[in-house]
Amino acid sequence: MSDKTLPGKVAMITGGGRGLGKAIALALGGAGVKVALSSRTQAELDSTVAALRATGVDAEAFPADVTDEAAVGRLQRDVLARFGKVHILVNNAGINIRKPVQDFTLAEFRAVMDTTLISTFLMCRAFVPQMKPLGYGRIIGLASTMGHVSIAHRTPYSTAKAGIMGFTRALALELAPDGITVNTISPGPFATEMNMTILNNPELAQTFTSKIPLGRWGKVEEVGALAKFICSEGAAFMTGTDFLIDGGWCAQ
Repeated sequence: MSDKTLPGKVAMITGGGRGLGKAIALALGGAGVKVALSSRTQAELDSTVAALRATGVDAEAFPADVTDEAAVGRLQRDVLARFGKVHILVNNAGINIRKPVQDFTLAEFRAVMDTTLISTFLMCRAFVPQMKPLGYGRIIGLASTMGHVSIAHRTPYSTAKAGIMGFTRALALELAPDGITVNTISPGPFATEMNMTILNNPELAQTFTSKIPLGRWGKVEEVGALAKFICSEGAAFMTGTDFLIDGGWCAQ
């Protein structure tokens, strides 16, 4: 839905080619935001950019590996050259590897941490300095219910998501004098590409559904709507907090 409540703002979204990142891009684009998207997959980025441009949104794709320090530096340079400034930073990049802890290699564990947590640090370090003089800033990290509670075989994922929440609280205090809010969104089960292993197993999918008090999986558009609210003036007094959107999962 187009409501143009955030005209003139520019958003940088990692992991923006699909799933929750794409939903956030569409929601912010509908509110009048110009959108820079990044992921490792060019085809997914092109698809999302095309969807945004079809509704009149000024959008651009910037393929990058946000776990790489030099690549993030180039991304920052290219995005600012194209858009001039970034008001909104959404750190959505992340992966999940599910297996018993003894079966993880160090490289696998680090891959989850690097893609999910270290990329958040690198992106904030790159984009915060230009955000400070703007008098407005919104940083949103995608955490997870798995950072609050957990289930078996999620050790690196839960570690990374809990780390994002701790990083966010500290950064919120650091940036509050600059008028920049820093928050996280913690989704529960959503029908995204990351969860296709579960969704493609009807018995396992039903097991997850039975544990959600509202009795259904989330819709990606609901995360997009929440992100748009966090970027609005109505959320200007909210910082250093986490927004659970999980159908009641963590209330149990």
